[in-house]
Order: sequence, then structure tokens, then C-alpha cells
Amino acid sequence: MLKLIDLGFDLWFEAHADDILHEGQSIARVSAVDRNSFMIRHELREIPAELAGKFSFNVESSVELPCVGDWVTVQYHNDGASAIIHGLFPRRTFLRRKRAGMEVDYQMIGANIDIAFIVQSCHFDFNLPRLNRYLVMAADGHVDPIVILAKTDLITHDELQEKLAAIRQAGITARVIALSNINGSGYDEFQQLLQPGRTYCLLGSSGVGKTTLINHLIGRDAFDTNVVSGTGEGTHTTTRRQLIVLDNGVMFIDTPGMRELGLLGASEGVNKGFEDIIELSNGCRYADCSHTQESDCAVLAAIENGELNEERYASYMKLRKESEYYEMSYLEKRKKERAFGRFVKSAKKSMKR
Repeated sequence: MLKLIDLGFDLWFEAHADDILHEGQSIARVSAVDRNSFMIRHELREIPAELAGKFSFNVESSVELPCVGDWVTVQYHNDGASAIIHGLFPRRTFLRRKRAGMEVDYQMIGANIDIAFIVQSCHFDFNLPRLNRYLVMAADGHVDPIVILAKTDLITHDELQEKLAAIRQAGITARVIALSNINGSGYDEFQQLLQPGRTYCLLGSSGVGKTTLINHLIGRDAFDTNVVSGTGEGTHTTTRRQLIVLDNGVMFIDTPGMRELGLLGASEGVNKGFEDIIELSNGCRYADCSHTQESDCAVLAAIENGELNEERYASYMKLRKESEYYEMSYLEKRKKERAFGRFVKSAKKSMKR
């Protein structure tokens, strides 16, 4: 039988238990989310769960709802066949993005993740600006990133070396593993990183080989994969985020491919993802330098003398502006929502009189 510590519930979470866990409740981990229904995992098995009414009523933002990887307090019903979620533990780490489309809100990807494997195919999917976005997402949620260059069998050795060099020239310092699910190259290096009781997440576009990698680890085709297209790329198969516990105790959060990867309120993540530029900015004449036209700007000077890659600078400026713009819109939206909430509560009180 598994113990909670085997599912990642360590001393960090134990320290918060007294504030969250109440009499008659137990602790479980969210293993899947599908709209307003949940699957949770405890020491014995996985069962369906739903939010308590009080929990739902007190939620002011989608960020406060449980997501895959979260630890929650629950009460079991129907002889342990289902559960009600009453409380949510603080998140040690998280992955989130701006919700796709025009809506300015967060979408939680996963929580309490130790390492995010950012998977890019060496073939048509290789894209440095998108890779930077994933790295910023990881830095924003304090998750350690490792880059997986998958499908190395589709390119030559020289082409692979060019892609590895491009990553370093772009100022990206994260560890990179070149891997092929077909011929197995790089797989041992990848597998040696995995430890029981730790949680890993696979991020990347549709068809880059995330599900195939999970099946490889399991040793059988436990999850569906579609045939590759004429370009050599796979097609989308994973339809929901889910926590997978392997027989060896390693845990993976598999995620659907993301077409949009907008940033919202990720200023800290942008700074961590571009620490070389932040360090250069310490030499700027003005503390609030925008790095666009000011005199004595150390960042612009670094571009002039070749110390800073111009594409990396452009990527940094774009991501910073995007994050700040959406954050302002989000804060304005939350301000209106809170005002409306106060109005509703006031109206309800008046009706009771």
C-alpha cells in the first residue's frame, strides 16, 4: 500500500496540515480535473470527488480552485467510493498560463511539480521563442526546467549540434537532453533523472512525443498515440491533464499540447528567465530604464558590442510587455468582480431584513 509520502506529501506540506485539516477529514492528491469534476488519489486508489458548497462559494478566482497535483482535504462518502473536497493546501510550485483566447484570466496547468520537462521536437516544432515562453512559465512557478529535444532520429547529427548551439547562443542555460523514442538515444540519461516520490511534468506542443515517452517509461502502450503525419510529427492525443503514478513510484503530469502560451503576471518569471539581461540592467544609468532609447543603457550597449544577442533582447522585451499588459487588465477585472461581489452580498442582506 502506498503512503502519502510516496505521493509527494513531505514535511513541507505536513507543516501546513494543522491549519487546513479538520476533524473527520483526510488528505488526498488531485489526479485529474475535468471542468467541475475531480479525481483524487489516496493511499489505496483513485476515486471521483466534487467541491464542497462552502468551498465553491468562497472561491474568488480560478487560481483558488484545485488543479492536478494539488493536495486537498476531503471527506469520504459511499463507503469510500467518492469524496467531497473541503480545503486546499498551499502550492509549493505551480505552472500556469493566461487562459487561451480573449479572456484575461489564469489557467492552472499543474501544482507541486519538482521538474518540468519542456519537450520540443527536433523537426518542425523547434522554436526558440516558444521555448523561452515555457522557461518563463517554469521560472514564474519556481519549477526547475529541463529541455528535451525529442525525435533526434528525424535529423542528422550535424543538424542536432546546430540546434544545441542555437539554444546556448540564445542565452538559455537550462539542461538539455537530446532524445529519440525510436532508437533510444538519450533515454538512459533521461531515466536517470527520475526519482520515486517526485513529480515531473511534460510540457510541449501536440505531437512532440510526450505520450510516447510516458508509454516508454511504463513499458507498454497504456495511453493512446496517433500515427505521425506526413511531416514526421505526431498528432494530438492527450485530452486532459492527469497525474500518472508509475510502478516505480515516479509521478508524471501529462498535459495536452498548448497552441497558445500567453503570459499573465509573470514578471518574476520573465526576470528569472532572462537573468543575463537583468544583470546587465544593473549597469544602466537610470533605475527605471526601459531599455529602449535611454542614454547610458547597459542593455542597449551590450547589443551594440555583441555581448547580448539581439533576438534574445527582442524576446525579453516582448514577454515583459505582454505579461505587464495582461496583468494590468487582470487586476482591473478582479477589481470589478470584487465590487460586484460586494454589491450582491449587500443586496442579499437587504432582502433578509
